Amino acid sequence: MRLSELKVGEKAEVEAVKAVGAVRRRIMDMGLIKGTEFQVIRVAPLGDPVEIAFKGLYLALRKNEADGIFVTTMSDVTAK
Repeated sequence: MRLSELKVGEKAEVEAVKAVGAVRRRIMDMGLIKGTEFQVIRVAPLGDPVEIAFKGLYLALRKNEADGIFVTTMSDVTAK
């Protein structure tokens, strides 16, 4: 599942960052790496941008950036 597919209030964990180039570097430099747990705070009406919270940080991502981040929802993690 992609980060851009999550709804407000959902919690998830990063599985992989598949974004490319400078976007990938920026995302990873901010600490959004594999294993990071976060919560979706807000989603704009058209899905762009998406605001997430993790490690005391609030981050807004464009839809195309969020499409490059693959996640597992916390409900999926607890079911394993």
